[in-house]
Amino acid sequence: QVQLVESGGGLVQAGGSLRLSCAASGRTFNRYYAMGWFRQAPGKEREFVAVINGNGGRTDYADSVKGRFTISRDNAKNTVYLQMNSLKPEDTAVYYCAADLAITRDHARYYYWGQGTQVTVSS
Repeated sequence: QVQLVESGGGLVQAGGSLRLSCAASGRTFNRYYAMGWFRQAPGKEREFVAVINGNGGRTDYADSVKGRFTISRDNAKNTVYLQMNSLKPEDTAVYYCAADLAITRDHARYYYWGQGTQVTVSS
């Protein structure tokens, strides 16, 4: 089993920054897991934001966040981060982290999920 706990969400003005964290734990979690960030706004489907592979050497971003968001991980702490800069009102959503052995944009492929953290960007 793998447990994921997100933190760092909140209310921020447009143009501001937030850093989300996702702490992973569990007997079966290891540094080979790819970690992804997804988000879901009210009335919308869950969408891919970013993903990072096990050793941090490969990342992928949605076009909507490329150049503004940065995903990283600290395997010594079993934690993945999402640095979000130049935030826009359309970034408002619940942000979820997810873990799986495959690096993919497809949220249906991820088996382990956190409970989510709310990010609200005011205009």
